[in-house]
Amino acid sequence: MRPLLALSSGIDLLNEKVGYVCNLLVLAACVVSAGNAMIRYAFGYSSNGWLELQWYMFAILVMFGAAYTFKRNEHVRVEILYLFLSERGQLWLDLIGTLFFLIPACLLLAYLSWPFFHQAYAVGEASSNAGGLIRWPIKFVIPAGFVMLALQGISEVIKRIAALQDLVTIEAKYERPTQ
Repeated sequence: MRPLLALSSGIDLLNEKVGYVCNLLVLAACVVSAGNAMIRYAFGYSSNGWLELQWYMFAILVMFGAAYTFKRNEHVRVEILYLFLSERGQLWLDLIGTLFFLIPACLLLAYLSWPFFHQAYAVGEASSNAGGLIRWPIKFVIPAGFVMLALQGISEVIKRIAALQDLVTIEAKYERPTQ
């Protein structure tokens, strides 16, 4: 189990680093948005490239931030049954849901979105807007984001199995958000 826990730690570290970049992208998107608006109103100049850059940063934030959010146990869940289960029951529910639903869905979506990226890359797809950006890099984010989420799912499965065997203690307690 030690090699699997080491793999899990590596995946967690990778997603932690990517999550840090995503946090910086929030700030960068705000700066680009504010700067673009100020330049547009102050100088009457606007660029589609800057607007598309905002969209690209948001897409990266969402697609890669999902794995980071999952790692931190801050993702959305259906809590109807979850809150009534014991801690061990919650671990089992997380394990089954991740293993049989999350990972297969992410891998399927990564597989299905790969041709979407590949076609854009093959033709060198660019924005049809004047001053727009090339499109294939952002289309790569879709399958890559699903792979990253599937990898984090594998990490969570490893941790849940280890916790069920009382080999590790994980901070996986879910707290219902206050409204």
